[in-house]
Amino acid sequence: MITNHAVQSTIPAKDLARARKFYEEKLGYKPDKVSPDGVFYKSNGCTSFFLYETPSAGTAQHTLLAWETTHLDADMKDLRSRGVKFVEYDMPGLKTQDGVATTPDGTKAAWFKDSEGNILGIAQM
Repeated sequence: MITNHAVQSTIPAKDLARARKFYEEKLGYKPDKVSPDGVFYKSNGCTSFFLYETPSAGTAQHTLLAWETTHLDADMKDLRSRGVKFVEYDMPGLKTQDGVATTPDGTKAAWFKDSEGNILGIAQM
């Protein structure tokens, strides 16, 4: 069954070199494998994502990739020190304060954009 297989996200980039710089310098990833089509990165040794070049990057209006954390405040502080800017939302059902939204079940979440305009998230369940 498909549920027995690993899952991999694919992240679009208008400029692959610029996107690599963001993921490697701002987020701290190291390439796991570089192919003619793009770059593979592993997170925590088990999940992965593929960064590839396409002109449609940055057009999605939803979160493309998200991380689960147990230390949201510390992770946000680290990302901010690397130049990452968190998005503020104020809409029905979602309002952030200093970049953080708290859901009715107590989950805290924050979102930021990569160099290509893709929305990425981080959440503390």
